[in-house]
Amino acid sequence: MTPSEYEFLKNFLKTRSGLVLSNDKQYLVESRLLPIARSSKLETLSAVIQQLQRGTNRALETDVVEAMTTNESFFFRDKTPFEHFKDTMLPALLESRATRKQIKIWCAAASTGQEPYSLGICLKEDAAKMAGWRTRILGTDLSNEVLEKAKTGLYSQFEVQRGLPIQMLLKYFEQKGDMWQINAGMRAMIEWKKLNLLESFTHLGEFDIIFCRNVLIYFDQATKTEILGRLAKSLPDDGYLVLGAAETVVGLTDAFKPVPGKRGLFQKKQAAQAATGTAATPRLAVGAGAGLGLQR
Repeated sequence: MTPSEYEFLKNFLKTRSGLVLSNDKQYLVESRLLPIARSSKLETLSAVIQQLQRGTNRALETDVVEAMTTNESFFFRDKTPFEHFKDTMLPALLESRATRKQIKIWCAAASTGQEPYSLGICLKEDAAKMAGWRTRILGTDLSNEVLEKAKTGLYSQFEVQRGLPIQMLLKYFEQKGDMWQINAGMRAMIEWKKLNLLESFTHLGEFDIIFCRNVLIYFDQATKTEILGRLAKSLPDDGYLVLGAAETVVGLTDAFKPVPGKRGLFQKKQAAQAATGTAATPRLAVGAGAGLGLQR
């Protein structure tokens, strides 16, 4: 791959997915795209680039974007967000939503489904508290391939061993040969949609909780700011935003403030001020426009 071809590919991926590649990632790019070239019956990566430049092969464009986005996930990943869900977010929402008895959750980079299913398990484990409540969990991702896997809820022995307690495996999964499938009741709890966070998501409506973990790290600062601004508009004033351990809103937006003592957990600025008893200050507007999703 020539320097000019790599420069084209960097710009292509940033435009289509928000992914920002440094100059030292060319080997990684080549290793991921060679299988795409072979499956597309193209002899070289230069031929792949030429097809992308023509802009007429939509299937190839999708394959290239999906090959370059990161889709690693596992059950109850990092533990802390799920502890915050059970001990902070859920109790607060059960109190504030007592009249309407409905909670809506969006996993904005759902990958192969472990995060939404982990949240579903948390709700099932709190079944006594959730009696009479309606819950909606939406999982979205850029990749068709990972969404198809998520919908089936079928995982290898290795995948279910990563973060999933054995008692929950036996309670919520059924063995299918050498694989494990989450039961039909759990699968029915989750709705799946393909979504690129670089595009508008206003059609999804408003959510009480948004998990958007380990996605912003792939974007440049302007894209992070723009997406955070639009996420803020998808949350009510007392809703919650959950980011990855290496992600923050600091220096990016004034729409959110960290929840004190809760790593990775954020609320709208006015809600955070009300909780701490500080006076409200005028909120700065955050630009709206286009946005995407990788993972997780």
